[in-house]
Amino acid sequence: MGHPVAANEVKNYEADDISQYESEQQMEKSPSTYTVGCPPRKKFLKEFADGLKETFFADDPLKPYKDQPKSKKFMLGLQFLFPIFEWGRNYNLIKFKGDVIAGLTIASLCIPQDIGYAKLANLEPQHGLYSSFVPPLIYAFMGSSRDIAIGPVAVVSLLLGSLLQDEVDPINNKEEYLRLAFTATFFAGITQALLGFLRLGFLIDFLSHAAIVGFMAGAAITIGLQQLKGFLGIEKFTKQTDIISVMKSVFRLFPHGWNWPTILIGTIFLVFLLVAKYMGKKNRKLFWLPAIAPLISVVLATFFVYIIHAERHGVQIVKHIKKGINPSSLELIYFSGPFLGKGVKIGIIAGMIALTEAVAIGRTFASMKDYQLDGNKEMVALGTMNVVGSMTSCYVATGSFSRSAVNYMSGCQTPVSNLVMSVVVFFTLLLITPLFKYTPNAILSSIIISAVIGLIDYEAAFLIWKVDKFDFIACMGAFLGVIFASVEIGLLIAVFISFAKILLQVTRPRTAILGNLPRTTIYRNIEQYPDANRVPGVLVVRIDSAIYFTNSNYVKERILRWLADEEEKLKNKNIPQIEFLVVDMSPVTDIDTSGIHALEDLFKSLQKREVKLSLANPGPVIMEKLHASEFVELIGNDKIFLTVGDAVMNCAKKSKEDV
Repeated sequence: MGHPVAANEVKNYEADDISQYESEQQMEKSPSTYTVGCPPRKKFLKEFADGLKETFFADDPLKPYKDQPKSKKFMLGLQFLFPIFEWGRNYNLIKFKGDVIAGLTIASLCIPQDIGYAKLANLEPQHGLYSSFVPPLIYAFMGSSRDIAIGPVAVVSLLLGSLLQDEVDPINNKEEYLRLAFTATFFAGITQALLGFLRLGFLIDFLSHAAIVGFMAGAAITIGLQQLKGFLGIEKFTKQTDIISVMKSVFRLFPHGWNWPTILIGTIFLVFLLVAKYMGKKNRKLFWLPAIAPLISVVLATFFVYIIHAERHGVQIVKHIKKGINPSSLELIYFSGPFLGKGVKIGIIAGMIALTEAVAIGRTFASMKDYQLDGNKEMVALGTMNVVGSMTSCYVATGSFSRSAVNYMSGCQTPVSNLVMSVVVFFTLLLITPLFKYTPNAILSSIIISAVIGLIDYEAAFLIWKVDKFDFIACMGAFLGVIFASVEIGLLIAVFISFAKILLQVTRPRTAILGNLPRTTIYRNIEQYPDANRVPGVLVVRIDSAIYFTNSNYVKERILRWLADEEEKLKNKNIPQIEFLVVDMSPVTDIDTSGIHALEDLFKSLQKREVKLSLANPGPVIMEKLHASEFVELIGNDKIFLTVGDAVMNCAKKSKEDV
């Protein structure tokens, strides 16, 4: 049995519903008594300041500091720069256990990867290990992501190596090449940190998701092709990265230029790595297997080569990895001279790509764990670690997707997992590097090939094709640019197509003819709602964009074309011509002087055709500018309505009065 009070509440609720329904029905029968309001005009400085605040400080970062004592403000400022002071207060043994396990797991993955990725950048193996020691250490104190694993990554290593070797020969001019690499890393860090401090993080969003998918897939194939040198044991290999040059270089030397023992070693361990990765995906409990597999491969392959002395049979080995921790490289950075400009250019490009990858990875895992990631804070952290890294013999480091995925699956709780990884790399540099002397290059190539396969996201590309064909063109443009030209050309194509899409949407906004949904006062696009009825003698058009100088002329001409097309159809059917044009301004977020001039020209053109213009639901910014330009006085304040329904009913009323 129901409670009597609950029953009364239900009756009252139903009565309220009926009253509200009757009120809505009454509103549908007569035009709204409300008129479109015009907000009080803001002073220019206030309007400019508000716009600036919304652009750069949309998250209101200073809000926590309001009405706080100086000691509290100091602590909040310290926590902003070093988030470890915030989450460190709640750190405990359980979290530490998870971080230690995760740190050890990603360390086992990073050591063989770092040696291979350093080769991609045409650097000595120890520089890859250096880059997994200092940068993660800095990030652990300054980073806000709980899941990102820091270190060298394949795409940035290839990009950096490709750009650097265009300027300096990495074989004949090793010292200058190394100096330029440190210079590029320094300015990559400066770029990232400045973007964070100046809150310009939104700039990286100009590279669309589709372009990134294509760029990553192209880079993955290019990286894989570059590994054929080590995988096949080829001594003389092309410096070009495009697929045609690489394939020519590979098959020109077939079969005598290939080293078959090297191919056997590479194939066996590549199959092992791919099987381990497959098993890890199939069974979540075996997530550790793909992480530990590269280290197992390196240990077994190194032991095998050492026992049988395979290097005597043409198997190329790493030979020597410098022992010891990072030496200072501050004096090697170019701060003047002809290489300074080159270092700045390469650094900006590499820094932006590294930043895009890290922020994308951070946001992905933050959404999975349901916490907020401060993009600007991340940029400052990434920039600082690369600036410090450039002074300690490191090259550009960023968030690695494969390591971050392993870090997440291993149960990491905080950035302490990066600290643990850093400590393991530290002891590796001090004690273990001589043991890598007999590591075959083929195994490093196999590790890189198995790692970059995950960068080819077929499902994302197929989804892009289904959702947006223009986005798919951007995706394929970046992909084809990377594999048939170069990494930098592919990147330029990706940026160009992304900007082209923005310009196309801005200069050619969508417009639509609206019709009335039966038994309602709602007006919707007749293409989306075929049941929507046209109102005799009235044409309702909606503009789905702000009206600026870039599109104002197009908007005016498109509306006049709609009108001409409709009049022609009506003329052929002997139906009375259009007397009223209603423009739905609801989606129009802004308008400039060119847009207002376009509306004035539209009004004059309609006057010549004896068609009356009405506007429906312009926003506060639009109304303010229409009043300031005296456009409201031109068409009449009684021609601006709260809704399209009000405007159409007024037109119908006027039409009857004329009759």
